[in-house]
Amino acid sequence: MEEFLFVSITLAIDTSTSRTSVAIVDEGALLWHGFKDGATSHGSAVPALVSEALKSAQLIEQVVVGMGPGPFTGLRVGIAFARTFALARLIPVIGICSLDAIAAQVREKDDFIVATDARRKEVYWAQYRAGLRIEGPHVDLPSVVVALGMPVFGEGAVKYSIAQNDEDQFPDMVALVNLAQNSDIHIDEPLYIRRPDAVPTSERVK
Repeated sequence: MEEFLFVSITLAIDTSTSRTSVAIVDEGALLWHGFKDGATSHGSAVPALVSEALKSAQLIEQVVVGMGPGPFTGLRVGIAFARTFALARLIPVIGICSLDAIAAQVREKDDFIVATDARRKEVYWAQYRAGLRIEGPHVDLPSVVVALGMPVFGEGAVKYSIAQNDEDQFPDMVALVNLAQNSDIHIDEPLYIRRPDAVPTSERVK
């Protein structure tokens, strides 16, 4: 059964794509939003953006963070910051699938796919019906997604020329917070999907 949690002022963070996004949302209203583009700038962008965000609201009651899927390093930066911030203030932190916050922007009546850049010439993707995720997330080559024969939206879709339109779509921060009202879709662990390149010596193939 769905359980809805209503909390006033929320700090929202997402680093699942090449864009670092931070926002302050108050009961569905966007009080502040800032972002920085750059696939390798998450580490410096998150604290700088949060510092600016807190000028709009100091009394943060919860943190909502995009849990991916996304490249390991960038995704980890955002999640670690969100958890540390929440722990320091003794407030809850809620994880949400970042692809869902992109899908919330799509006005497609039939089934569609949201895809983001997974690097290595691959995309993270999930399938949606009536705005709800019914498949995924997965990581595949763009050709695999195209073969499914559905409209494709999102940052990765544009980069690999498989998009329904030519507009990059990143997680919508108000949608990210709104989705957090449904406890059935909360995510506790990052959606890395793919193992990181670096592995312990004991696990390497000899």
